[in-house]
Amino acid sequence: MLLAMPGLGHPLFSVSAERADTAGGFHHVPVLFEETLHYLAPAPGKTILDATLGGAGHAEAVLGRGARVIGIDRDPAALANAVVRLRSHGEAFVSRRANFAELAKVTEELAPNGVDGVLMDLGVSSHQLDSAERGFSLRSDGPLDMRMDPSEELTAGEIVNTWEVEDLANLIFELGEERRSRAVARAIVQRREEKAFERTLDLADCVASVVKQVGRTHPATRTFQALRMRVNRELESIEEALESVAAILKPGGRLVVISFHSLEDRLVKRFMQRRSKKEIDRPEWPEARPNPELAFNILTKRPVVAAKGELDENPRSRSAKLRAAERI
Repeated sequence: MLLAMPGLGHPLFSVSAERADTAGGFHHVPVLFEETLHYLAPAPGKTILDATLGGAGHAEAVLGRGARVIGIDRDPAALANAVVRLRSHGEAFVSRRANFAELAKVTEELAPNGVDGVLMDLGVSSHQLDSAERGFSLRSDGPLDMRMDPSEELTAGEIVNTWEVEDLANLIFELGEERRSRAVARAIVQRREEKAFERTLDLADCVASVVKQVGRTHPATRTFQALRMRVNRELESIEEALESVAAILKPGGRLVVISFHSLEDRLVKRFMQRRSKKEIDRPEWPEARPNPELAFNILTKRPVVAAKGELDENPRSRSAKLRAAERI
C-alpha cells in the first residue's frame, strides 16, 4: 500500500533526497523507495533504464528483483562508485557515462528493442551537495564550480564574474524564483568590480547582504539553485529526455519521474498531460481531433509524496514528487 501526505513545499536547492551513510560515501537510501519500485514493477526478463544513476540505491533494488539495469550518469565519480557497488550483479548491470538527455542514444546501443521502464530521479545528489570541492554547497567553502560533469566548460564562477547585470537578474529570477533577483545581480556585479568571485561562501555572503533569511533556508539558496541549473542545463536536459522516452519504452513500459521543485515538476506534469490526451481541440476546428502525440496513460492522478515515516528519517525528501505513466 502506498502512503502519501500533502506536500510540505519544495526545497529550493532541488536535492535528490538520497541520504549518505555514516562513512560519507556514495551509499544512499533513495527517496520514495517503495513507491518507485511499485510503479516501475521490475521483474525477471525486464530491462529498466536508470537515467540518473547517482548513488545506485534504486538500481540495486531493481536488480535485486531480477531485472536488468542500464545505468546512466554524467558524474564520473558517481558512475565509478555505482560500478563497484553493483559489480556482484554481473552482466545484469551495464552503465554508460552520459547526460540523461542522451538516453535514446544509450538505449539504441544497449537495448535496441526498447526497455520496460525508465526512472528519472532529478536534482543534485546529497553526495554532490555535501562535497565542498564540487562547489554546490552553501555551508562548506569550495570553488565556484557546480558542474555535474567536470568535462563541461561553463562554471558558476564564469557566470557570476562575466554575465551582465540584466542577464544575471533574469537567470536568478527565472530559475531560482528569487524575488530580489535584481538586487542580487546588482550586488554581485558591484562586488566583482573589486574582486572576482572564486569561492562559494564568498558568493553566499554577498547574496545574504541583500536577501533576508526566512526560517532555516539560507538567503542564497535560490541564487545557487539558479546557477546550478544553468551550468548543467537541467531543465533543457529534462525536456530532451522526456521527449525521447516514448520511442524507447515498450508497450506497457513505465516512466517514473521524481522531481524536487516546482520548475521540474511542472515540466513533467505538462509532458504527461500532453502525451496522454486522447483528443485535442481548438476553437477554429469544427470538432476535436485525435491527439497525434498520444503515448501514455497517467498512473498517478496526483503526485506521490513522502509518507511521514520517511519525512522523519530523511527531511530532504519533503519536496519529492513522483509521477508515473505507462506506455500505450
